[in-house]
Amino acid sequence: MIIERIGNDSYQLGESPIWDPQHGLLYFVDSLAGAVLCHDPKNNSFQRWDVNCDYLGSLALRAGGGAILVMDNGFHSFDFESGASTAVVEPEAGQDELCFNDCKVDRQGRLIAVSMHTGSSDPIGNIYRLDANLDCTRLDGGMICPNGPCWSPDGRTLYVSDSYGDAIFAYDYDVESGNIGNRRTFLSTTDSGGYPDGGTVDAEGYIWSAHFESGTIRRISADGEIDRVIDLPVQWVASLTFGGDDHDILFVTTIGGEYDGERDGSPQAGGLFAIRGLGIQGLAENRFAG
Repeated sequence: MIIERIGNDSYQLGESPIWDPQHGLLYFVDSLAGAVLCHDPKNNSFQRWDVNCDYLGSLALRAGGGAILVMDNGFHSFDFESGASTAVVEPEAGQDELCFNDCKVDRQGRLIAVSMHTGSSDPIGNIYRLDANLDCTRLDGGMICPNGPCWSPDGRTLYVSDSYGDAIFAYDYDVESGNIGNRRTFLSTTDSGGYPDGGTVDAEGYIWSAHFESGTIRRISADGEIDRVIDLPVQWVASLTFGGDDHDILFVTTIGGEYDGERDGSPQAGGLFAIRGLGIQGLAENRFAG
C-alpha cells in the first residue's frame, strides 16, 4: 500500500471527492473557500472555480453536464464552462442554524443530501432527496451532523454517519421510490478516537469511513465489524472515494483550515491524497438524473 500526496496545495476543508470515469477526472470542493476543484491525473493538473457562497458542502455531477452544488440552505445548478451557479431549491432558506453538507447520488439518479446544525450540538440535521424533476423531499431528521451518505452494492441499504452523534446509521432504502425506513445504529463510534465523516462503499460491500480527528480511514464489514484501519499523515481526514481506471485508487480529502477555533498541526494537513495498492475496487458514483 502506498499513500501519496497529490500536488502541494493545502485546502481549508477538502470535501466531496467524486471520480468521473467518463473523462478520468477527480472533482472535489473546498467547503470553507467556496471552491469547486478538478484534478486531471493524466497531466497532474488542477482547475478551480470560485463560487459565491458562505459554505459549499458538496457536489454531484449531472447526467446532462454540469453539476449540482449543495451549499448554504439548498441546491444550486452549476455550469463548468461559465462558472455560474443558479439556485434550484432551498428547503432550509432562512434557517441560519442549519447548513447543507454532504451528498451522493443513488443508482437511479436521485440525489440524497444532508443538512447539519451549524453549532455542532443540536440534533436538528436532516436528510433530503432531490428527484430528477427537482422535487425535494425531507426523508428524516434528528441528527447533529449527518455525513457520508452511501449505499450497499445492491442499493437497498443507505448508510449515513452522524459525525457528532458518534454513530453510523443504516436505513432500508426503497430503490423504486427513494424512500427510507427502519433506521438503526450500524456502528457506534464513541470509542473510535474520532468522528465518522465522509463514506463510500467498495465492490465487496464494505463501508469505508473517513474518521475526522483520529487520522484514520476504517473499512467496515456489512456486519459492522472493523476489517482494516489505515493511518494517514494528517489527523483531520474528511472524505474519500474510489477512482482511477479500475476504481482501485482511494482518493482522500483532508482539512487544513481552522475548524471550531482549532487546526490540524500536521505538516500535510489540507492535502489531497491517493492510496494505491489496496487490492480492492470501489463502485462508480452515479450522476444526478435531473
